Amino acid sequence: MAGRKLAVGDVFEYDIPMRWSDSDALNHLNNAMYFTFMEEARVKLLSDAGVGLPDEQVPVLAHSSCDFIRSVTYPATVRVQYQVLRIGRSSLECQIKLTVPEQTGDEVYARSRIVLVWIDWKTNQSVPWSDEVLMKFGRVCKPGMLDDA
Repeated sequence: MAGRKLAVGDVFEYDIPMRWSDSDALNHLNNAMYFTFMEEARVKLLSDAGVGLPDEQVPVLAHSSCDFIRSVTYPATVRVQYQVLRIGRSSLECQIKLTVPEQTGDEVYARSRIVLVWIDWKTNQSVPWSDEVLMKFGRVCKPGMLDDA
């Protein structure tokens, strides 16, 4: 299979326009929407990689946390950047940064960590990542280097 396998440091970015309805009473992106934006980018990553849902084996979200650093104010296009921190036998840990490049460049508005676990849908048990799936992710992620953040 041609291409490259997903590696630690790899990056996937997706820009999402903020809608007026995503705002709270103070015109800020509602805190719950940060998680929705991260989910939207994760689904886009899976879709672009050709990892179908549902399928016999699927990734499930095992952990998600978020530090809210700065308020996103409407109007804005939020860049969601996934970066691979660790690839385990059946897990994948990523850091996520939300930025608004059109307003403040690379300034981070929120920082998150997630853990995905690859499972067999029928047995509901974790299974090892296949080289095929890691190659699919490698085709849609850009090589990157981990920062100290």
